[in-house]
This record gives sequence, C-alpha cells and structure tokens, in this order.
Amino acid sequence: MRENEILAIYGTNYKEMTKQLLEEANLWGEIPHRECRIGIKPNLVAPTEPSQGATTHPEIVAGILEYLQEHGFGNLVMLEGSWVGDKTEDAARLCGYYDLAEKYQVEFLDLQKDDWEVFDCAGLDLKVCEEAIRLDFLINVPVMKGHCQTKITCALKNMKGLLPNVEKRRFHAMGLHKPIAHLSAGIRQDFVVVDNICGDWDFEDGGNPVVLNRIMAAADPVLCDAYVCHLMGYEVEQVPYITMADELGVGLSDWHLAEFRELNQPVQGEYHPKERKVVELADAVEEVESCSACYGYLLPALQKLKEEGLLERLEEKICIGQGYRGQAGELGIGNCTRGFRCSLEGCPPTEGAVYEFLKGYIMKNIL
Repeated sequence: MRENEILAIYGTNYKEMTKQLLEEANLWGEIPHRECRIGIKPNLVAPTEPSQGATTHPEIVAGILEYLQEHGFGNLVMLEGSWVGDKTEDAARLCGYYDLAEKYQVEFLDLQKDDWEVFDCAGLDLKVCEEAIRLDFLINVPVMKGHCQTKITCALKNMKGLLPNVEKRRFHAMGLHKPIAHLSAGIRQDFVVVDNICGDWDFEDGGNPVVLNRIMAAADPVLCDAYVCHLMGYEVEQVPYITMADELGVGLSDWHLAEFRELNQPVQGEYHPKERKVVELADAVEEVESCSACYGYLLPALQKLKEEGLLERLEEKICIGQGYRGQAGELGIGNCTRGFRCSLEGCPPTEGAVYEFLKGYIMKNIL
C-alpha cells in the first residue's frame, strides 16, 4: 500500500470486509517480523454501543485479529483508555472487547490502570502509558466522527487514549491541538483502519449515527484526517492539529494528494450534513480548557433543551472548563465552576444531570 493511498470498502459484513481491506493493503508485508508486539487501538471513549456512532465496532477488530493470526503473528494486544469520567472496562465490556479477548486469546489492556512514563514527543514532554511505548507496531482503529471542540476526530486524536487521565486533562489546558500533533510525532501509528460504519458527525459520545457502512485504511494518519475533513465538509485549516502534525513531519495535510480507491461501490450516496449541531449549540457556551467528557455531555443536553423550545429562553451563557477554577460567576457546569452562584457538581456530570439542572434553571427564571 502506498503512503498516499486511502482504501475504502462498503457493506455490512464488517469482519470479512476488514480482512479483505487488509489483504488489499498487504498489511502483513509492512510488519517487520512475526515476533513484533502489535497493538490494536480502538476508540472506546465511553460505554456506548457502536451502533450509536461513538465506539469502534468489535467486528472490525475481530477482522484485524483473524487476519494477523492467519498470517502468523501471535504477539497481539488490544489497548485503550476511555475519556476522563468513564471506566475503560465498562466500555470494553459493553462493546464486546472482553469477548474478543477470550475468543482470540489476545489480552485487552486497560490503560487507565497502566503506569506511565514522560516521553519526548518531538520536543514536547508528555506522559504516555508504558504499554503504548512497548509496542513495535501500532494499528489505530478510530471512528470517523464529529467532536465538540476539534470538529472532527479520527486517526490523530484517537491516540489520546494512550495517555493516563492526568495527561488527558492537561491536553485540554494546553489547547488540545498542539499536544495532539506532538503525541502523533512521538508515538508512531503504523497503520490506520477507520470505522466509518455509522459515526456521529456531531457528538463524539454518539447518539446521532450517520450510517455509511464504510471501512477505510490508510498508512498516513495525517493524510487520513485531512481526507476525513474533506468528507465531512470542513477545511483542513479548521482542524489545526492536522497541519501542525504535517509541520512536525508526521504526514501530509493536503487531502488533494490522497489517492482514494474504493474496492467496491457504496449502496448509498455521499452524506452531506444540513446542519452542525455542535456549531449551533456552542453559541450558548463560554468554554475555557474544558475536558471532552464534560463538554461532550453538555452539548447533547443542550440539543434536547433546544428541541423542547427551552434553550432559546436561556439568557445566561453557560461556563465550563478548567479555566474557571477559583472564579465566580452566574451559571456553570462541572466541579471547575463550583464557585459560581449556580453550578452543577460532577467531573463530569452526566448528560441527564446536566439536562435536569439547566431545565430547572431555565424554568425557575421563566416563572
């Protein structure tokens, strides 16, 4: 497979599609030797069914495991760390990854329970889980979906699951884009298999799946993400970590250089979103260095309030994020805003709790 190629396959037999995609890419020929420690990194952001558009379908990982084992590779592990506020083991169990571990006799590593080391990532010291550093070959299996802060998330941002929780929080304090780019420069992902089956184009924790039944493969994670921007209707410049990663030598950020090759024809046509819920709802929020989980649970709650005609009655901006620690204000979400007059505790508070809290605040001010 050439560095600038992006392969795509369509259908509903996800395991067999994945194996066919890997055969076409000649993945086994890219792995240095049979004894390599190969890590498979899905996206298990939260305990959410893959059908909701947030987490990697286990059938894709099953296809990868079968393909590798059939080609004589035995030193395989699955590894992931969910976002701050949820437990990896809950997401892995719900999404069937412990079942995969038993079936294929491959260990699933919960990186929230792993030790970490400070690692030089192209001039930026980052805390990285030790199991990630030990790998010889990394296969990244992200979901192509939207994100409340970075607009898209795919290959580059999925690497954040290789960090301990303390570093995930610091990523947000650093502004996300720079550390995401540097992480990919420090920890190489050798191959990307993109779950584009039904990713949610608005929220990273799912709920609004866009069914495309497509799986893609790429050797260049930067070019992969640049092409995802093209597919989702964003300019690459709207997602700064992509061009930053290019500048660090991780890959190419010009999606026009990609050779997009489909192994078969899609049943349905291309999807073009009519609205961007994240963009619309963000107008109600003042966000400073918020963690993805906290912000990610806020926006769906706002969407529900909007559908009920209540969001338009909210006159105050909702403050959220680490930047509000120790400050005072009117209305805040999460422990970082505990100094505000009206604040919902939680790190993060659940979507249901956010909805009830904001609905109560709105109704109290209407009456």
